[in-house]
Amino acid sequence: MEDKIIYTVREVADILHTSPNYVYELVNNGHIPAIKLGSIRILKKSLIDFLSNNIGNDLSNMNDIKKLK
Repeated sequence: MEDKIIYTVREVADILHTSPNYVYELVNNGHIPAIKLGSIRILKKSLIDFLSNNIGNDLSNMNDIKKLK
C-alpha cells in the first residue's frame, strides 16, 4: 500500500483486486468504515483493520460470511 492515509473507492478496488462496486458493497454493508468528502473515501487504517479482521473469511456472499475451508 502507498504512503497515503486516505483512499478513493477506485484505489481500494485496485488494492483488493476487485471492482469499485464490490468496495461500495463492503462500505454499504458496514464491513469497511468510510467517510464522504465529496465522494466516498476510506482511511488506510480502516482498510488494514478490515483485512486483518477478515483473514480466513470467505466474503463472496456478504449476507453469509464463512470461514475458508
